[in-house]
Amino acid sequence: MAEAGSNDPGLFVIIQTTRSMRRLKPDPVPDELIRQILEAGVCAPSGGNMQRWRFLVVKDPETKKSAAAYYKRAWDEQAAPRYRAGAPAPGVSAERFSRMLAAAQHLADHIHEAPVWIVPCLEGAANPTRWAGSSIYPAVQNMLLAARALGLGATLTTLHLNFEKEVEALLGLPQDAHSYAILPIGYPLGRFGPVGRKPLGDVVYRDRWGQPFAEGG
Repeated sequence: MAEAGSNDPGLFVIIQTTRSMRRLKPDPVPDELIRQILEAGVCAPSGGNMQRWRFLVVKDPETKKSAAAYYKRAWDEQAAPRYRAGAPAPGVSAERFSRMLAAAQHLADHIHEAPVWIVPCLEGAANPTRWAGSSIYPAVQNMLLAARALGLGATLTTLHLNFEKEVEALLGLPQDAHSYAILPIGYPLGRFGPVGRKPLGDVVYRDRWGQPFAEGG
């Protein structure tokens, strides 16, 4: 596997600046970079180290266009109305929320133009349980971080699962395999920058739910 270069940003900088990049250039991405992203994915843990993950790399324009039609339908009919009828997340300004919606709309309109999709799947799970994702989403996060380290934009999206059977049939998945996300990958149109998150004091407790977390306590 490829080793990190001496000029790579530090791990914590990568983590703190791995935004969802939904606006991507259509420019080709070298296979070697995709390989590095996939290698990062298979370094992740999985239940019992069974490694039942399978990763579908999609570049074919017609396949992407056909699957994207279902993605766009899920956005137009379900996700977009729900987001637009709701309020911004706590701590998110109306302006920032508007920008996020615009970026999500752009992705829905242009996801098929992303040069590469990686579709993370699990094999051998006919009836996935609520904990099945613990064996695939760590790999997804590794791949998102690797893409960021390589200067590539990516985002984790699951909207296609509203039409899971149709999209998985388009992608040729067997009956005992299921997709868990689509990662559209490409060179970003925007800039990387700090993620916006709540402070630890709002989300971390000590010993019992609701008990404030205090460092050194």
